[in-house]
Amino acid sequence: MAKFTTRLDNNFCFLSHNTSTSQSSILLNRTSRKNLQLQLSPSKHRFNFNVLCSIKEKENVKGEIEKVGGGASGGGLVNGVRVEELDRKTGLGRENASKEAGFDLVWPPWKNIPQRYKLIGTTSLAFVICNMDKVNLSVAIIPMSHQFGWNSSVAGVVQSSFFWGYALSQLPGGWLSKLFGGRKVLEIGVLAWSLATALVPVLAGFMPGLLLSRVLVGIGEGVSPSAATDLIARSIPLEERSRAVSFVFGGLSVGSVTGLLVAPTLIQNLGWESVFYLFGLLGIWWYLGFHFLGKGLASDAVEVEHVAPLQSANLHKSWNNSLEELAQTKTSWSNTQEELRASLKDVPWKAFFRRPAVWAMIYAHFCGSWGHYTCLSWLPTFFSEELNLNLREAAWVSILPPLASVFVTSIAAQFADNLIANGVETTTVRKICQAISFLSPATCMILSSLDLGLQPWEIVGCLSCGLALSSFALSGLYCTHQDISPEYASILLGITNTVGAVPGIVGVALTGFLLDSTHSWSMSLFAPSIFFYLTGTIVWLAFASSKPQSFSESD
Repeated sequence: MAKFTTRLDNNFCFLSHNTSTSQSSILLNRTSRKNLQLQLSPSKHRFNFNVLCSIKEKENVKGEIEKVGGGASGGGLVNGVRVEELDRKTGLGRENASKEAGFDLVWPPWKNIPQRYKLIGTTSLAFVICNMDKVNLSVAIIPMSHQFGWNSSVAGVVQSSFFWGYALSQLPGGWLSKLFGGRKVLEIGVLAWSLATALVPVLAGFMPGLLLSRVLVGIGEGVSPSAATDLIARSIPLEERSRAVSFVFGGLSVGSVTGLLVAPTLIQNLGWESVFYLFGLLGIWWYLGFHFLGKGLASDAVEVEHVAPLQSANLHKSWNNSLEELAQTKTSWSNTQEELRASLKDVPWKAFFRRPAVWAMIYAHFCGSWGHYTCLSWLPTFFSEELNLNLREAAWVSILPPLASVFVTSIAAQFADNLIANGVETTTVRKICQAISFLSPATCMILSSLDLGLQPWEIVGCLSCGLALSSFALSGLYCTHQDISPEYASILLGITNTVGAVPGIVGVALTGFLLDSTHSWSMSLFAPSIFFYLTGTIVWLAFASSKPQSFSESD
């Protein structure tokens, strides 16, 4: 066994080498003063590196350096290694009462990344998996309908069942995120929807069971937006908020692209069941990785940057211990229930609904969701039946809108943050971005629904551009919740997202019903979306506001 001990004297580091037969030291030039504990184990040998720091006067350091140089010239060094005698001459041993300082290797690589970026990165990855589990059914519904003999109305009900759970979990998700912190709520949500996704093939032949599994997927995914909003509101400053929201929620577009790319190949080679098994497994892997990363974050909690004015003490808690710590503060289950009831009473519910800005957010969320959810669910079928594309071609063409959204999202975020940084009023910026997100898809849908003699590729390109530009909403509506109240941002998003989930329930099923009745994609898919996009723009421009609000019940 070989032992190497390095001792740091101001800017210079001495490395001593001890074996059973010899002792030696190495002089290293080093400017940093951090801890390093490194062990290497090549074959049967083991190397231990311990760093000690001794703060000395500059002249003393200079003298010791000269001694080392003299030894080298006199032949005392062999290949740059000097015997342990140097250690005794320089007096750098532990006996001189030097302070241990040292430096740590940067491992794992993300160790020194600010905690808020780690949170945003892992949350965005969860949203990637979220939309993979959301769009998988929109592709698998085609072979499933053929296998089980479903018509468009039944297929619409199956796809809309996801939104039943999604709508039910919005307000509870917002409240739980405020109470326990968004990290823990997100963690549980990902695990729940991943397990429910993996159950779909098992229950597919039994309609009530299939609907229940999709409801559970909706419940798990429904708490995620509020959990993410809570994280952003607590940890991200205003001048970075548009980019943070866009990066996190932009994961939805990446998830759509990934799901639509992978699903057709899996279905054609392994059957439609494989999509649900594989995507569910990805969520479980994320859950396990989240625990691993959470332990590292807990050890670095003292280094968290306080960047938000209302940043909660929850950011300093271990991800894995937050519920445990909460339980330790309760003396009994009855006390826990009492505190939960008190937390509900503390939320100024009435004050929320007395503000026109809140109603503008609610209606805008409803309008945007109608166009988004109906297109997300029905575009693959539209491309397959109306444009005569096969399953793989329809799925690949469906990738274009979310793929373009990935690029639009980054542009919109930078655009919004730059305007705010240059002094443009936040409300004005949010109105501009939201107006773009509504008017662009409305215009493209009008062009696609009219009989203008457009070629299939022209219709695909037009719809892709319009739906991609709707991503400006991430720098409009989705930032407004944090703008007006960081404290209640998760609950406000829970309120608006509850209403925003209604189009998923009503709109997706209604599209299938209208399609069976009219056999017209223009009347069933495009016309309702155009109406809501236009009216949503009017309401948003008239009543939206990003000014901070106190939401005091006495107001």
